[in-house]
Amino acid sequence: MPRFAVRLAAALIGLAAILLAGGAFAETTRVTFLLVNDIYQMGDQVMADGKRRGGFARLAAIVKAERAKGGHVIFAHGGDTISPSLMSGLDKGAHIIALTNMVTLDLFVPGNHEFDFGKAIFLQRMAEAKFPLYAANLRGPDGAPLPGFKDRTIVNFDGVRIGLTGATYDDSPRVSSPEDLKFLPTVATMKEQADALKREGADFVVAAVHADRKQDYDLMAARTMDLVLSGHNHDLLINYDGRNAVVESAYNGVYVTAVDVTIDVSVQDGKRQTTWWPQFRVIDSANARPDPEVLAVIGRYEQQLSRELDIPLATTAVELDSRTSTMRTGEATIGNLIADAMRASAHTAAAIINGGSIRGEKVYAAGTTITRRDVLAELPFNNRVVVIDAPGAAIRRGLENGFAQWPNTVGRFPQVSGIAIEVDMKRPPFNRIISLKFAGEPLDDNKIYRLATNDFLAGGNDGYAEFRGTPHLLPDDDSPLLTQELIDYLKAIGTVRTGIEGRIVLK
Repeated sequence: MPRFAVRLAAALIGLAAILLAGGAFAETTRVTFLLVNDIYQMGDQVMADGKRRGGFARLAAIVKAERAKGGHVIFAHGGDTISPSLMSGLDKGAHIIALTNMVTLDLFVPGNHEFDFGKAIFLQRMAEAKFPLYAANLRGPDGAPLPGFKDRTIVNFDGVRIGLTGATYDDSPRVSSPEDLKFLPTVATMKEQADALKREGADFVVAAVHADRKQDYDLMAARTMDLVLSGHNHDLLINYDGRNAVVESAYNGVYVTAVDVTIDVSVQDGKRQTTWWPQFRVIDSANARPDPEVLAVIGRYEQQLSRELDIPLATTAVELDSRTSTMRTGEATIGNLIADAMRASAHTAAAIINGGSIRGEKVYAAGTTITRRDVLAELPFNNRVVVIDAPGAAIRRGLENGFAQWPNTVGRFPQVSGIAIEVDMKRPPFNRIISLKFAGEPLDDNKIYRLATNDFLAGGNDGYAEFRGTPHLLPDDDSPLLTQELIDYLKAIGTVRTGIEGRIVLK
């Protein structure tokens, strides 16, 4: 080598050493983090603007397009997927795992709905997953990690070390059925995992969690995780305070949030220092052409679902009458049946549903076989069973509203379970209830009661304004489908014997 070339090479090496010692960038990478969460429906759906959005086929197309760009991509799922949906009620979420296997996930954390079918089904579905599972706060009854689950890991992109960890919803025992599985506090566990990742050499830490919004902000405030990818609240969230970021991607794949992060690592005094900057993109799935391979699989599942709709659920030993003139003027046997199913599903002492939500317009003679198709015909609005904590006065006022326009056949007329009401229809509207018992005891206007209703009434609609703003056990979109709960209830009882029981007595 010529002498001047040797000198130039030595000078460059020395300059590099000086720059590195002074804090120049040692490694740089760019990573796209994609997030989906709370995706229950396998197909897309028509939204308020008339466009189709969501579903696994559009999600698969979005992820493929992002990966086709050739950069580093980490695709995370924030949990809640194997329940609730009508198809999941039939196969306990098997089709959801099969479809999720097709979208090449890099990180999955369970949500509370992963436990809806119990511990055994949860473990079975997770064993079927072909994607990495994370839940550092989830343990078996013996305190050991569950098979196939990781607490944390580190991946290396262009010399930059990215730490990944995750947590499931720590309140799952209250809102789902995980049985004897143990749940550690989300925020404290993620702090511990982030600290461990930093000790193990991570330059940048990402936590995927299924958590409520307060926990999301608590994780940001901890400053130990750089990026939090969340699920559970069903809203579209992007929050960045200059130091940490948290995002959530609505629900059902309607939107996919992309966070493009440039990460620079420098060495100062022998220690690695990280600087990073995010760019956020909200990908509207209406603009994605459904992936044909995934779409074909969904089509086969939908054909299977159609066949399953005619499978018998129960036989009625009494006449069920869902005609408008019956549902909106007095206690009805099918109204009692549906309200009982809601109460059983929600594990509450009482339930209220508006007669207008029951639309079959049909009389089922004693001895009739009830099918899933009948359930869908009776409950066409895709309502959910919502549990609210309501003052007795709000329940009384809501029920007064239900009787206020009688004898007109209006949809607000209530059907109830666990409630006994006597109503004097000769009295003025909103002053007609003369006796009201909740779970066998006189209603106390000043007491807070846990009540099952549908999301329509829980939102204050049909004149039930006092229900609006009451605390909800779960977000409405995170609550179980009323159709599925009625299907499960009919299968469980086998024979419908619910008659007119004096729940609503009109005088």
